[in-house]
Amino acid sequence: MMKILSVNVSEAKGTVKTARESITLDKSGVCGDAHAGPWHRQVSLLGEAAYRMMELDPEEFPFGSFAENITTEGSPGEGTPDLKSCRPGDRFSCGDVLLEVTQIGKQCHGPGCAIYEKSGRCIMPKEGIFTRVLSGGILKPGDNLIYNPKKYHIAVITVSTRAFNGFYTDSSGPALKDLVAGFCSENDWPCEITGVLLPDDPAKLHNELRKFIRAGYDMVFTTGGTGLGPSDITIGIVRRILQREIPGIMEYIRISCGKENPNALLSASLAGVSENTLVFALPGSVNAVKEYFSGISRCLKHMVYMRMGLDVH
Repeated sequence: MMKILSVNVSEAKGTVKTARESITLDKSGVCGDAHAGPWHRQVSLLGEAAYRMMELDPEEFPFGSFAENITTEGSPGEGTPDLKSCRPGDRFSCGDVLLEVTQIGKQCHGPGCAIYEKSGRCIMPKEGIFTRVLSGGILKPGDNLIYNPKKYHIAVITVSTRAFNGFYTDSSGPALKDLVAGFCSENDWPCEITGVLLPDDPAKLHNELRKFIRAGYDMVFTTGGTGLGPSDITIGIVRRILQREIPGIMEYIRISCGKENPNALLSASLAGVSENTLVFALPGSVNAVKEYFSGISRCLKHMVYMRMGLDVH
């Protein structure tokens, strides 16, 4: 939990903001502020520790001097010692107000910027964060912001009648779960991964996919059922639930793998979006899972942020 020390507004970009008794937030940002509008950097936050770090004279540099809308005191929460440790997708709430983190830091405008000219350097690029308004309301000094870190919910579905019936132990599903967990750990994404083992049953696979999509899962991966056999039904079922396909990434991986192993060209694969869920259908061998996820992981973070509507490059 963080305490709000100051709420600040400016009527022009690139200028210091001045403290107000309160600010009103709506879907465009802070009412009356130059940075309000239909974009992802509607509301900026900066911790007062950044002022202390620079050893600034508080009379010459009052809160708002670095164009932050909200000056805070304290750390967001356990494991997140300062604002810049937050991640896109994390949220802050206070009463009716709900803010979602969209960007950490920004590019400094340098000479010509009133803030830069006054201080000699700006601390927002390294210490500040930006949010968008999901729910509006009024904020004032003394209010507390409650930090709600985003947790990624991910499902891994293995499709194999023989593994389901116990003829062999599923190894591709657990391998894929480990790869996904490792990716989330590397990116400091808290996650919850659900594993499911299904037979090659179209109705059961369709129902399981729809269940996770309706629940708002961030990602769903399937492995198995992508070959030429009569029981390989995964691709047809996954394609049916997608609203948009992402063909390039899977085609690239398949061709890359096929250069070394022509048989890899016989296994289909699929990537796409259903509602707000990214869906990936991978072949069923452990080696294929590793090869495909290695390719997917190169642009997975960008795909996730694009689905969140964030312009993060």
